[in-house]
Amino acid sequence: MIGLGTIINCASILAGGILGLLFGRFLKEEVQDSLTKTCGISTIFIAIAGALESMLRIEQNSLVSNGSLLIVGCLAMGTLIGEILNIENLFERFGEWLKFKTGNAKDNRFIEAFVVSSLTVCIGAMAIVGAIEDGMTGDFSILATKAVLDFIIILVMTGTLGKGCMYSAIPVAILQGSVTVLAGFIKPIMTESALANLSMIGSILIFCVGLNLVWGRKGSGAGWAVGVTHPREEGSYLGYLTLEGGTFVATSGDYERYVLVGEE
Repeated sequence: MIGLGTIINCASILAGGILGLLFGRFLKEEVQDSLTKTCGISTIFIAIAGALESMLRIEQNSLVSNGSLLIVGCLAMGTLIGEILNIENLFERFGEWLKFKTGNAKDNRFIEAFVVSSLTVCIGAMAIVGAIEDGMTGDFSILATKAVLDFIIILVMTGTLGKGCMYSAIPVAILQGSVTVLAGFIKPIMTESALANLSMIGSILIFCVGLNLVWGRKGSGAGWAVGVTHPREEGSYLGYLTLEGGTFVATSGDYERYVLVGEE
């Protein structure tokens, strides 16, 4: 069934989110970190196997590699397009809209939870390559593997950041569903060579997903966004400051010293 991979993936995200809300707080930070790194290591080896299968071949009893220039060109072009589109900013704007539309306006961590989880489970090679293979051949094995990874990731994230992580199923459904449908239309013009190249580049990008899971996402180089917490209302923020160009903030106030004695 075409599209079954995306359905399974979205269901796993919702299931992980529900279990994360119910039991995530009982998972120690060390356990959460170990689960995430386990997913990352598994992803890295899956990616290495896929990339080597496409890059290496035997010619005249010798092992030779190919596609080096294609890899450099595709990764450079993809990076440039990604920076121009500024996808992370689009997710933040959608998260802000979703926060109010779903009645979570009082959840101060909703946008952070939605953006971080969406960028983790939605923007990645497994989502694109898996959806293409699902649309062209009906093979949803990559998306099924991604569903298992996403289940664990969302379970851990929801326990830490809150229910905003569950809503990452929406962009996953939109992105992967659209790619699956589009893949069905372009299937007649896709050659075996094109599919092989797509699989190779996709495996290398999946390798990068594994690196992010093991060692964490690195900053984009943009200015730091510093949240100023409310001194009396737990979990509330007075505002945000964006620091750029070597600037810094030093604060002082009664919230550094005040304590509650009884009701006062």
